[in-house]
Amino acid sequence: MAIRKIRTENEEVLRKVSKEVKKFDEALWQLLDDMADTMYDANGVGLAAPQIGLLKRIFVVDIGEGLIECINPEIVATEGEQFGEEGCLSVPNKFGNVRRPNYAKVRAQDRNGNYFEVEGTELMARALLHEYDHLDGKLYVDLVEGDLVEVE
Repeated sequence: MAIRKIRTENEEVLRKVSKEVKKFDEALWQLLDDMADTMYDANGVGLAAPQIGLLKRIFVVDIGEGLIECINPEIVATEGEQFGEEGCLSVPNKFGNVRRPNYAKVRAQDRNGNYFEVEGTELMARALLHEYDHLDGKLYVDLVEGDLVEVE
């Protein structure tokens, strides 16, 4: 178990576009394991590689239904709308209301390079789209409607 340092919103790496993963090897598997350990340790529901300082198109998500590892993800469909509270491990102790699609379908590769699709509504859609945004250098604070709320 390796816990990586989570980068915070003032760090430049979070504003850069990530690069496609081309090697599916033991180093990638270790990175995926570390990302999951880091996410769980921080009580998050998702974590993208830029959040630990790596510009790779990778994120992990677990909304309580099991871990999903997405490598080189693409958004293939979105529908509907939801408006609700969102937070981020890279923007600690702050929340804001964000409008996102209520349904999302993502096509990605697993740790062995095999393609799969994952889809979900509500929290799953929000988590997939939030983590995907990280890969393009976007943070949820860019989408907040109204004020960010600070919590202790």
